[in-house]
Amino acid sequence: MGQEWRDQGGARRAPWFVRVLPMAMIVGGVVFDVLTPPRFTAVPLYAAAPLVAAPVLTWMATLLTGLAAVLALSVLHAVNRSFWQITVLTETTTVVTVVVLALFINTLVRRSGQRLASARVIAETAQRAVLPAPADRIGGLHIAARYEAAQAGAFIGGDLFAVQDTPHGVRLLVGDVRGKGLGAVGTVAVLIGAFREAAEQERSLEGVAQRLERALKREGTRREGLDAVEGFTTAVLGEIPRGKALVRLVNRGHPEPLVLRADGALDVLAPAQPALPLGMGDLAAWPDRADEYPLPDGATLLLYTDGVTEARDSRGVFYDPVERLAGRLFPGPGELLDALVDDVRRYTGGGSSDDMALLAVGRPAEGQPERRRTVPVVPPEPGGRGGSG
Repeated sequence: MGQEWRDQGGARRAPWFVRVLPMAMIVGGVVFDVLTPPRFTAVPLYAAAPLVAAPVLTWMATLLTGLAAVLALSVLHAVNRSFWQITVLTETTTVVTVVVLALFINTLVRRSGQRLASARVIAETAQRAVLPAPADRIGGLHIAARYEAAQAGAFIGGDLFAVQDTPHGVRLLVGDVRGKGLGAVGTVAVLIGAFREAAEQERSLEGVAQRLERALKREGTRREGLDAVEGFTTAVLGEIPRGKALVRLVNRGHPEPLVLRADGALDVLAPAQPALPLGMGDLAAWPDRADEYPLPDGATLLLYTDGVTEARDSRGVFYDPVERLAGRLFPGPGELLDALVDDVRRYTGGGSSDDMALLAVGRPAEGQPERRRTVPVVPPEPGGRGGSG
């Protein structure tokens, strides 16, 4: 329909044709009664109108709809001089009863909407407290982050990101906790807290990864059931040293980050050796080893969770960020993430099944203009020509 229903001040906002439907039903009932013999009645339309209004209009609008239905029925019977017949009194009583019921339904819907709105505010506040948005500039780098919930109005999930300026350079974390809901948020809080501390204290990125591993192991001892033995987190830890055009990464079972260069070239930062996710250290033991990759001036490092790579179109084909982003330029990390999120939504038809956490880190080039030529993220049609924005 292209229009979105939403709560606003306890009332439901609906498309215009839904809001006018109750009154249209009353008008239709009047026309029906005028054009048909008295033995035919439009009472079902008069009774249905306030019930239709109850879940989508305000309490006052529902009351006015009910009064209009009762008034229309009463005037028609008065014109027909049949007002005091027993059947007419029964019909009027029925419509009045339905109006009262509609007002009761409207009150329940409004209170339910207010509780839902309060829950959303609490969830959003909790999410922001656990997962605060990083500053736009950290350690001389341009930073942008996005958290996109799979369901509209949902704020709590298991995807995470963090950026911290440390004596060892700017350190990064993007991860995806197994599971959803409050349990996943609790694990996110543990990981973010452990990362903040370890990023400052550990001299190596490998040491940070091991601190997170131990934090997850401690968290697992406090859980029950499958979460105690199957709790894990895919994650990428990054480090961008000061004065060096490179990035170090430790990838623990996470989607491979990308580097978008200033000339539109794209690098996939695949780990030299695959590793298990955090929290699965008991299944195999090997030392973490950070891989180094070039991060030249003007390039942007992009990290994301599997909500991007597991998004599917109507044919079930997975979204490929390498194919969609290769050869395209963006003014900065924020514009890159905005374009990527919009493109995933278009690709899936707005029906993404998983949350997305995205982090983009841009290394500004000396003398780089504030804005560069931008090419839309959507690939041009075959045989067509791509334009610049």
